[in-house]
Amino acid sequence: MSQPWKNYSSGDSYDELISANGSPRTSARRLLNLLSSLDKKELSERCAAAERSIHEMGISFTVYSDEGNIDRPWPFDLIPRVVRASDWKQVSEGLKQRSKALNCFINDVYNEQKILADGVVPAEPVLDSPNFLEACSGVKPAFGVWAHICGSDLIRDTSGKFYVLEDNLRVPSGVSYMLENREITKRVFPELFENYSILPVDDYPVNLYRMLASLSPRRVKRPSVVVLTPGIYNSAYFEHAFLAQGMGAELVQGDDLYVDDDDQVQMKTVDGPQRVDVIYRRIDDIFMDPEVFREDSALGVPGLMRAWKAGRVAIANAPGSGVADDKVIYAYVPEMIRYYLGEEPKLRSVKTYLCMLQKDRDYVLENIEQMVVKPANESGGYGMMVGPHASKAEHKKFRSLIEKNPRNYIAQPTISLSTAPTIIGNEIEPRHLDLRPFILQGADSYVSAGGLTRVAMTKGSLVVNSSQGGGSKDTWVVE
Repeated sequence: MSQPWKNYSSGDSYDELISANGSPRTSARRLLNLLSSLDKKELSERCAAAERSIHEMGISFTVYSDEGNIDRPWPFDLIPRVVRASDWKQVSEGLKQRSKALNCFINDVYNEQKILADGVVPAEPVLDSPNFLEACSGVKPAFGVWAHICGSDLIRDTSGKFYVLEDNLRVPSGVSYMLENREITKRVFPELFENYSILPVDDYPVNLYRMLASLSPRRVKRPSVVVLTPGIYNSAYFEHAFLAQGMGAELVQGDDLYVDDDDQVQMKTVDGPQRVDVIYRRIDDIFMDPEVFREDSALGVPGLMRAWKAGRVAIANAPGSGVADDKVIYAYVPEMIRYYLGEEPKLRSVKTYLCMLQKDRDYVLENIEQMVVKPANESGGYGMMVGPHASKAEHKKFRSLIEKNPRNYIAQPTISLSTAPTIIGNEIEPRHLDLRPFILQGADSYVSAGGLTRVAMTKGSLVVNSSQGGGSKDTWVVE
């Protein structure tokens, strides 16, 4: 692999490791020097070692399909993404600011609704959102925080500037894969960790537990924290078990818990009932409590909302957090920051056209071939269309969808996501990627050093989701 970067080209995209003139970026030089020293056989052996590690560690994810739920090994690319610590410091401050403003918004919407009354955010798309839960009105959780764990998706444009593409505030997933990616890379490239000063990510479970414990309604030395999972058939079950183990918390399902006559949540144990102080829930709102939401839910706990509203248990993320997860609401986050914090946004948002507005809708319908169109409340890359890569039939279909239900669609200009060298067969080629850091907010704030880098493994594709065939990389924040 002598001079592997000689013919490497990311086109007009910003490449994370290779500069426009084809030379390694300063922060990635030692990494790329090592890769250059490996021949194709050695590179293949390292890739095989990574695959063995994934198998031995049991790292998997589930894809839902017409053929059933398919459990697959975690798709991992060996070449890390490298971000300078100085750049990350600015991003981290911007993420904390954004998380704080979003939590102010959620707290306001379920209480005074000042931002709606002042016309900064229109009331209709908020109060009519399927994610606005009337049952949460009047609740004020500890520290005024509703979305305790946030996974904001970041991208870089052709100039290398970071943008927030969307915020995930309901049950954001992927952090276990961020941690496992680091462990795999350490196994396969141990020599690199001797020469680099890489900020650690393995402190996340400790910080997660501290944040959750800070929410406890009881002032006890070690609050009882549980992770509430839908069960083994959920696509993120690996992560639920991983985080419970990392925190030393119990992994429970709905029928492991009950609410007693004093509105306290109790966990069934061999030694009898044990009071639960904090629930890190990984189930959707509508399945949490059959007394309030779906009566047929077998995943939740009857009376859970009653216990939460009585202040007997804390729930992270709090029910109703998804009201700020709507992609229509995303368009108003810069104004939220100015309104609640009196500050200018430290991170950019992508220009967003709201199809519910006539002017925006006309523009989108006229220019749909150049736009990325997304449904307001889908996740995982489902239901979206990337205009430049779509057929005329798909353009026509999405025009019709927008006209039938304009509230449910937003559109953004197609941004050429940054790229990074990725192993494809025995070659190294550029692939587009994004980055999902994780922000914790309770008594204090914490941002992971980097996050989960997701890679579109198909050449030219901008869809990075694992459910859509994407892969992932370790992410290094280096001094």
